[in-house]
Amino acid sequence: MILKWLNFNRKICIVFVLSISPFIVSTAQNGYDVRVEKYNSTWQKLIPRYMKMQYAGGMGFLSLGTGWDYGKNKQWETDVFMGYLPKFSTDNSKITFTLRQNFMPWNTKLNDKFSFEPLATGLYVNTILGDDFWVHEPDRYPKGYYGFSTKMRFNIYAGQRITYNIPHDKRSIAKSFTFYYEISSNDLYLVNAFTDSYWGPKNYLRLSFGIKMQIL
Repeated sequence: MILKWLNFNRKICIVFVLSISPFIVSTAQNGYDVRVEKYNSTWQKLIPRYMKMQYAGGMGFLSLGTGWDYGKNKQWETDVFMGYLPKFSTDNSKITFTLRQNFMPWNTKLNDKFSFEPLATGLYVNTILGDDFWVHEPDRYPKGYYGFSTKMRFNIYAGQRITYNIPHDKRSIAKSFTFYYEISSNDLYLVNAFTDSYWGPKNYLRLSFGIKMQIL
């Protein structure tokens, strides 16, 4: 009687294990798939979404950059630029590096192909690569002689954008092209504007133009 009872319980255990084993395997596979998906998603987020080319704006004569857009309506952007600065007050041309954060609160659809952003604004910091400029005042100058860095500038801008959305059947390397202009200034210019009565808008404001090619 006891042997029959043990055999019966063993059969129940076997049936129970066999019944839940697909669920266990499925759960393990799903857990693995989820981790792989999150891993791939994280790396995909690091892929730049667009390319930019900009003329002027305190980043050099001509700058090339890339970046990422995000937010519910893609209203935020983070850019990185490398710019070219021709010879001016130095013997050699220079390369600049810029990190920029952009915000576009509104996007108005004009028709199936064009959209308009009435306000694009943001902050950016840029630096000149090389030894001719400095962040901290060199010892050869009296303390406080300059009071500002010649190597790094903090900037603010506002502008507008218009975007041409390429039809799906005609896309090859780009999804859309955006044309924009910006009016900008930097920390040093703004200080001079408030402290020097001879400084007018043409002295502390800069006009720049650019194009953005949306890849993803």
